[in-house]
Amino acid sequence: MSDTEKKIADTKGQFLQAVSQGQRLTDAEWRNCRIVLTTERVALLGDDKRQISLTDIDRIADRFDVNQQSAGVSDYVALYVGEDVILVSASDHGTFETDFYRASLDGAIVLVQHPALKGGVVQSAEWTKGRLKVTDEALKLAMADGQAVVIDRADIGDLAVEEKQVSGEERTVIQVEHSEEDISVETHLAGEEFHATVLRTMLEESAEQNQADLDLSSTEKRVIMALHSGVSPFDIPNFVGIDVEKTEEIFDRLIELDVISVLRERTEVNLTTKGRRVAGERMGEQ
Repeated sequence: MSDTEKKIADTKGQFLQAVSQGQRLTDAEWRNCRIVLTTERVALLGDDKRQISLTDIDRIADRFDVNQQSAGVSDYVALYVGEDVILVSASDHGTFETDFYRASLDGAIVLVQHPALKGGVVQSAEWTKGRLKVTDEALKLAMADGQAVVIDRADIGDLAVEEKQVSGEERTVIQVEHSEEDISVETHLAGEEFHATVLRTMLEESAEQNQADLDLSSTEKRVIMALHSGVSPFDIPNFVGIDVEKTEEIFDRLIELDVISVLRERTEVNLTTKGRRVAGERMGEQ
């Protein structure tokens, strides 16, 4: 281990090689091992010793069920390394997953455009360098211009990925919607291929956990869109064209569904992550 390499985690687990040199190994089996994670590599220590440099990982995924052995394990991370795919399952998968994100991303420099959108309106923010830090709850960005941007992982409403020209290069741009001071904002992130693939996986996982799967009426969706665009809860009846009693009924239902949250009085509300996601889906339909 080099002077700059630091140990992040040391735990028990198992691994399974699902693909070797491009060939799927349908007879592969799980092998018990000690998993040592550092800022530079993943070491799988058992009867067979494997060391995987983090920078050799092309991408990661949460499933690659090559056979019944792999399908029978509920939680693992699939590491794509060249023509190989190695599945790693730690005894505490959630903790290991966050540790892996920390090992891969902490201290990395990425390009950040913040806010790219605010309240659904395009902003004039320039791309700025930012240093990453991952915690259990959030992705934190220390910006070169002095800003401190915090993306709460439980507050991600939507996520999109596009290939765009950034600083004269074609880059993968991750567009993540979250809130800032109770206003919907969108932050755009672009970095080196390895950092981009880990960021994408981490943020997609959070967005999927926050997905809104709700059966809402068109009027309820119009209320959500009005709140999303900045209309005061007290102005909703006139703006949407419904009476105060109907507005109260809709607020009650949306509060029950955790789409809005009460700020002060019951009629002053704010969109939650689910609500912002519904608004984003509604905007996409228009």
